[in-house]
Amino acid sequence: MARVRLSVAERREELLRAAIGQIEARGVAAVRISDVASSLGVSNALVLYHFSTKEKLVAAAFAYAAEDDLAQLRKLLGRRTTALRRLRSAVRWYAPTGQAKGWRLWIEGWAAALREPVLQEVTRDLDMRWKAAIAEVIEEGVAAGEFGCPDPRAAALRLTALLDGLAVQLTSYPGAVSRARAQEWADEALARELGLGADALSARER
Repeated sequence: MARVRLSVAERREELLRAAIGQIEARGVAAVRISDVASSLGVSNALVLYHFSTKEKLVAAAFAYAAEDDLAQLRKLLGRRTTALRRLRSAVRWYAPTGQAKGWRLWIEGWAAALREPVLQEVTRDLDMRWKAAIAEVIEEGVAAGEFGCPDPRAAALRLTALLDGLAVQLTSYPGAVSRARAQEWADEALARELGLGADALSARER
């Protein structure tokens, strides 16, 4: 069966999605151009035509994944509802028990970023934009009198650090903590940062 002819943009997106899948399955160090090509039934030359090196392909794949995640975050935080509801939705989506990014992919990215400056830039940019978006909604909630938080940017950093750490535990050490407990801790952390009791957070969400 002949392959459908794709535009340049469509082909790049197809290659990037395939690269993400291969990185999640094999890891950054082990993945090869040929793995990405064979997963789509195309030639190595086609992949190299679009990205020229494995390093550029990997960096582009992580940038693509980052933009995908940030688009979803903006969607959750842009809803017409209270700041508290938007924050709760974002934290539950981002947490390792939710439907956010494939955490194996990002743990691979963090590790590889220690040696790859371009990849470090991608992961740092995602981290900064996530924190800034969360801090902005916390500021909106404070201004609206929904809750109190003396330092929204510090609160966003602490929340991110907790969620990222839980993701490592759940992904790298199965059984170290249950998903239910991780979700409980994420909810407790959000309530604490907003100056709310855990019960008050649940009550306001009903």
